Amino acid sequence: MEALSALAAMAGAAFVAASILPAQSEAVFVGLLAARSAEPLALFVVASLANTAGSVLNWWIGRLITQGGLERLPARLRPDPAKLGRAQAWFGRFGWPSLLLAWLPIVGDPLTVVAGTMNYPLGRFTLLVFIGKAARYAALWAGWVAAS
Repeated sequence: MEALSALAAMAGAAFVAASILPAQSEAVFVGLLAARSAEPLALFVVASLANTAGSVLNWWIGRLITQGGLERLPARLRPDPAKLGRAQAWFGRFGWPSLLLAWLPIVGDPLTVVAGTMNYPLGRFTLLVFIGKAARYAALWAGWVAAS
C-alpha cells in the first residue's frame, strides 16, 4: 500500500505543478526515488502522465478564454489582452518546438494556456508536451541513479 500512496502523491504533485498554480514536482519525484517508496519506472510514468494531464487542463483553459469564457473568470485571473497578444505572437513565431519546453519553470505553464488560445491541435499538443516532460523526469531519474 505504501507504493500506491507514493504514486498518488506523485500524481497529485505532478498535476498541480503543471497547472497555473505555483508548485514543483521535481523534489517530490527525487524524494520518492530516494525513499524507494515505489518502483522508479512507475514513478516516472505516473509523474510524466500526471504532469502532462495538468498541461492539458491549461490547454482547455486557453480554449475557454477564446470561446467567450474570459468574462466568467474573476478579474484578477483574466489575462491582460496585450500580454496575451504578445504571447500568442511568440508562440506563432516559434510554434510547435516550443511545446517541448512546457516543463520550464515560469514560462512553461503559460505557454500551454497560449497553445489552447491558439487552438493548437490537442493530440499533437499532448504528444509534444509529454515528450518534453518525460525527458525532464528521465534526466532527474538519471541524475539520481548517477548520484546513488
